[in-house]
Amino acid sequence: MKTISLLTFAASVAFAASVGQASAAGDAAAGEKVFAKCKACHQVGEGAKNAVAPQLNGLNGRKAGSVEGYNYSEPMKGSGITWDEASFKEFIKNPKAKVPGTKMIFQGLANDADQENVWAYLAQFSAEGKK
Repeated sequence: MKTISLLTFAASVAFAASVGQASAAGDAAAGEKVFAKCKACHQVGEGAKNAVAPQLNGLNGRKAGSVEGYNYSEPMKGSGITWDEASFKEFIKNPKAKVPGTKMIFQGLANDADQENVWAYLAQFSAEGKK
């Protein structure tokens, strides 16, 4: 009986760990829905162009303020940010707190799951806008 209880416990721990890893990676489909809040200013995907804000293709590993043809604020150009999941989540939580003086007027995404999901959605696009 002890063996069965230990095996059940071990299986439960392994399952919980796998669920935690899956949610930490974010859900791109859910992120696409949250990204609807961003579409008024940002484009992503094939054919994306700079608009009110820069296009977001190839965001992972890109230096902030570096999209050719977009007129960034000086604070954004000088922020020293290289986009990855951690820097994106910190920024998108409260853009004006992370980069005071940014032109971005969006208030931010306070929900951690929304941040992770939007990152999962954006991170799947190459610099050419392909998934």
